Amino acid sequence: MTHPFMASLASTLAARAIATVRFQFPFMEAGGRRPDAPAVAHATVRAAVDAAHARHPDVPLYAGGKSFGGRMTSQAQAVAPLPGVRGLAFVGFPLHPAGRPSVARADHLADVDVPMLFLQGTRDALAGARLMQDVANALGARATLEWAPDADHAFHVPVRSGHKDAEVLDVLLDRCAAWIAAVAGR
Repeated sequence: MTHPFMASLASTLAARAIATVRFQFPFMEAGGRRPDAPAVAHATVRAAVDAAHARHPDVPLYAGGKSFGGRMTSQAQAVAPLPGVRGLAFVGFPLHPAGRPSVARADHLADVDVPMLFLQGTRDALAGARLMQDVANALGARATLEWAPDADHAFHVPVRSGHKDAEVLDVLLDRCAAWIAAVAGR
């Protein structure tokens, strides 16, 4: 939750009048490397959403996360709707392990009943571009897929791209803010 990328996401969204709630999964809090079991991760997501909803019951909520956090959020939403959540935003959805292309990790998305935003890098080793596009297409109008050209899973871009990482993130979060406004207006 205190990783510089997560802090940058939060401050960049705050500059767009979008508040964020950051939280730790238990394995991260304990300094572990092995992710929590899905049931533990889902309960953690649900507790964070419940706390945000209880504290600000009149504020529209959007849940999501970076990589594992986003996937656990979508799985929790697929099992039972998160209270007050109007949409899910994913920053680097981890579609498959590196070097093992698959869409199996997206199967549960068919059970998500709110709009979803996928912010993805075209060089993401955990989400092949063609496969990610196929997943978004299969989800139809519920899915919006925004690409960061030349970005990897950490949204790092090579120098030869002519862009800086912060610029890439800025553009993506502009798109995220526009998506939230559009979903809120529905």
